[in-house]
Amino acid sequence: MKSILRGSLQRKLLAVMLVTTMIALVVALGTMIAYDVHAYDRGWTNDVTAQAELLGRTTAPALEFGDARMANENLALLRFQPKMRAAAIYGPRGEAFATYSAEATAQAPFPRLPESDGAFVDAGDLVVFRRIVANGQILGTVYLRAKYELHDRIWTYSGIAALVAFAAMLIALLVSFRLQRIITDPILAIGSAAREVVEQRDYSRRVVNDSKDEVGALISAFNEMMAEIEQRTRALETSNVEKAREVDERRVAQRQVMQLNEQLEHRVQERTAALEQSNDELVLATAAAHEANRAKSEFLSNMSHELRTPLNAIIGFGQLLSTAQASLMTPERSKEFVQHIVEAGRHLLTLINDILNLAQIEAGKLSVSVEAVALTEVLAECHAMTTAMAAPRDIRLLFPAPDTLRVRADRTRLKQVLLNLLSNAVKYNRDVGSVVIGCEAVGGDFVRISVQDTGIGMRPDQLQSLFQPFNRLGQEAGVQEGTGIGLVLTKRLVELMGGRLAVTSTPGVGSVFSIDLPAAGETMVARERPPVAAEEPAEEPRSDASITLLCVEDNPVSMKLIQEVVAARPDIRLLTARDGRVGVEMARAHVPDVILMDNNMPVMTGREAQQLLAADPKTSFIPIIALSADAMAGSVASGLAAGYFRYLTKPVDFRELDDALESAFALAAARKRVRSEQARAGGDAAS
Repeated sequence: MKSILRGSLQRKLLAVMLVTTMIALVVALGTMIAYDVHAYDRGWTNDVTAQAELLGRTTAPALEFGDARMANENLALLRFQPKMRAAAIYGPRGEAFATYSAEATAQAPFPRLPESDGAFVDAGDLVVFRRIVANGQILGTVYLRAKYELHDRIWTYSGIAALVAFAAMLIALLVSFRLQRIITDPILAIGSAAREVVEQRDYSRRVVNDSKDEVGALISAFNEMMAEIEQRTRALETSNVEKAREVDERRVAQRQVMQLNEQLEHRVQERTAALEQSNDELVLATAAAHEANRAKSEFLSNMSHELRTPLNAIIGFGQLLSTAQASLMTPERSKEFVQHIVEAGRHLLTLINDILNLAQIEAGKLSVSVEAVALTEVLAECHAMTTAMAAPRDIRLLFPAPDTLRVRADRTRLKQVLLNLLSNAVKYNRDVGSVVIGCEAVGGDFVRISVQDTGIGMRPDQLQSLFQPFNRLGQEAGVQEGTGIGLVLTKRLVELMGGRLAVTSTPGVGSVFSIDLPAAGETMVARERPPVAAEEPAEEPRSDASITLLCVEDNPVSMKLIQEVVAARPDIRLLTARDGRVGVEMARAHVPDVILMDNNMPVMTGREAQQLLAADPKTSFIPIIALSADAMAGSVASGLAAGYFRYLTKPVDFRELDDALESAFALAAARKRVRSEQARAGGDAAS
């Protein structure tokens, strides 16, 4: 570059022409390459994202029904797109549901967990994550990995651009050698005259002007300049002094502008950091709001189920007592019905009280009166109130000897906590078991009260869900009534009194609950999981019945209610099952006309059982009526969409139940006739 600047005017003009040509070529070709690269990146990203969206829609039904085979078949269609390297479908909890890899021998690059929606480049591949959403619910995530040929495209276009630039520069060089003399000769003459003026101070020197173009105008201007050079030289000296002063002022102003720019950049950085922090806080707040809405919906659904279950028994047996057949019932049977109503009412009252107390604690409206409480007095009262509960099952209650330990707590709430833990220890204990209560000072500032039972204990995964509302850890079908929020309320009350609640458990040995209370006491109470209820034998079918009804229900009282309703129909043969798995086996064995299915059951839910029966040709034609305490609008709609004939909610209305049964019986009879005619037609064709 320095050699060109020091060379002749011809070399400079040649260099200017070549550099200008090169810059024009670089800008044009660079713009073309950049536009093509951008268009390729945008188009390929949109194509892969659209493919992920399409896969999400086609595999949404497979995710809802747990059909991994269908999801894998949908992913296998990607083999017709050679640029797709790998794909996967993840479930709502991040588990891999279905996968596809174009590389048969190599290990496909599948992430362990799905990421949030978006597209990015990883190891030369384009990676896209897209969530699968159906009916406002997130069913899973689609993962796609495709070849990203951007770098190959850049190298290809760069090579083409280099060849074009080389050819254009060669042509420009040849043309410039021909044309530059037209411009350089007059300019060289001006240069020669200028050197003579400088060396000889002869301002009468002129250049011959033979050109009429811009170069000729330049020569004329040079000649006119020579005439005025002396006068302008004097004026220039005067102006130089003034300009020097202006330069100094401009330098001062420039320094001030630079300082202001630095301050402005600093303020922009601070404002940008504050904006980024606000955006992060907004994202966290949005995620927290979504989680709160999900937890609220789940809580309302569980609470509706728990409230409707005892209401079903109360309203159902009340309707039975108010029917015309009530006058024909024996006193013992009427008393049994009333006893079911009373027990369900007590269970409902306990549930409502626990919910109200928990709501008051969560809202910060429940206050406690902390005082010094003697544990001997409170434990004596609890002993007297739990002895009657433990006696029928020969469960021993071992309370500690009287001592002087005292705690700072609300006496009423402490008694409520201890009674809840003791009742759980007795209720979920084994027969001829024991409950051991212990009290001891720990750490000098706390007293620990422990309750240990001899039940079946709990697994570590069950302990993690122990303090979730309405979660009974699989004991929903047990013979013992429960709300599933007693331990949640107990934990909140203990924390409200400044204490801590802890639990340890060993499967097959038992559980220990402990409470640490400040000032002189800490209570630790053990709780046992309820035993699993044994499967009740199905009711012996009547010989004169013409219609077979299979009732799958895990709640004993609800099952008893259905049995009493069907007892008035001598034409119905009733079969019963206590969980979905047994219900599926009985349906396949007996092929009933209609199935009455509870939705929330242990071992296998009603929804899972319905899907198995619908997929089996032997039972797919049987109308299935859902009977569930889950009355949320979304649950009803999804149940009907899944294939239930009707969806009835607890507490059940007998007239609505009769109408649903009659419609199902009519549909079953029609389907039987069609199947019989098809069988006869097939036999005639074979003969």
